Amino acid sequence: MALSGKQIGAPGDLVPGEVDSAYAWLRLVLTLILGTVACVGNWSVVVLLPTLQIEFDTVRGGASLPYTCTMLGFAFGGVAMGRLADRVGIVLPVLLGAFLLCIGYVLAAFTSNIWQFAALSVVIGLGSAAGFAPLISDLSHWFRKHRALAVAFAASGSYLSGAVWPLIIEHFQATQGWRATHIGIGLFIPLVMVPIGLLLKRRVQTASYAEAEAATEAARNELGLKPNVLQAILVVAGFACCMAMSMPQVHIVAYCGDLGYGVAVGTQIIALMLGLGVVSRLASGVVADRIGAGPMLILGSSMQAAALLLYLFFDSRSSLYVISGLFGLFQGGIVPMYAVIIRQFLPPREAGIRISLVLMATVLGMACGGLAAGYIFDATGSYRLAFLHGFLWNIVNLVLVSWLIFGPKLRQWRREAIAS
Repeated sequence: MALSGKQIGAPGDLVPGEVDSAYAWLRLVLTLILGTVACVGNWSVVVLLPTLQIEFDTVRGGASLPYTCTMLGFAFGGVAMGRLADRVGIVLPVLLGAFLLCIGYVLAAFTSNIWQFAALSVVIGLGSAAGFAPLISDLSHWFRKHRALAVAFAASGSYLSGAVWPLIIEHFQATQGWRATHIGIGLFIPLVMVPIGLLLKRRVQTASYAEAEAATEAARNELGLKPNVLQAILVVAGFACCMAMSMPQVHIVAYCGDLGYGVAVGTQIIALMLGLGVVSRLASGVVADRIGAGPMLILGSSMQAAALLLYLFFDSRSSLYVISGLFGLFQGGIVPMYAVIIRQFLPPREAGIRISLVLMATVLGMACGGLAAGYIFDATGSYRLAFLHGFLWNIVNLVLVSWLIFGPKLRQWRREAIAS
């Protein structure tokens, strides 16, 4: 990418001396903190699921509805806030997210039925969206040499949130009740997000995208795919992988309760899973900077499928700790690779909206997968088919990404064979 001179040109571009700079790494740390705080909405409802089922006298599928609503808000909010960040910078989306989270959590504490709670879960999801896709897109512009690692760091905020918040929420829910806990979360979040968001006012700029656009076009031509076709494949692949990913992440707390191990054990397991997911995301970033995002995506998808199969055969307390830990290590690096692939193959001027669209698909996969697993449980009285359902979606993802990465080589070999 051609870089030049002073900070001129369109906001959101690159300038020499800023890419991979010390400031860029400081911004990475601030982004990680923001993501950890903002993504509380993704995990509070997971811990609360068994409580909601009892509180509002509903079935497991009905209790899963607020999670689905949260993910829907998170998905569409990510696209809207990603587009907003492209236009005006990341500060306004962060401030807006803090406001929505505050309102959503405080009002949710006063709900009297599952439908009211689910409606406010959409608001919470919209607020949490500020801590994911927009931050990933923004940070990707500050790195080139270590872009995969930076994107993985930005995406790790959601998993670090899942490692920290469930333990906090479970403690205060047990001692203060879930309603007081929600009010406390709603008041705490703006105290952290607003000042950190204001520290991100600085925006990168550049004179030209010509060289970067030429590089992405050349890479895309090697794939033999038009931009929108590649985008569509990534959207479907992202949806499929998170249909698979959602089963353990959304239902492990309830699953442990059903097995007689208790909600506290389930909370510890999901914290372990997501804590190791952070390790996985950071490690995948390092590896992807060396071998490429495509091969790393195939590796992560394959290992996630293997972990899902293990859930079908083992359900003792100790085995659930081990399998969930492996699941966290195996699948954490999958989602960030979609963002890296987009920056490699698709026009950089469209990175914000294209990254947000694929990440929206992954979130919709989490939403639909979590809801489907709840209704499969209601229909069968067991999570066994729900795990198998997730595994089959994982195979869909693996087929798509394998064809995407290895397809060009196979077509080239075929052409060479025909020519010879």
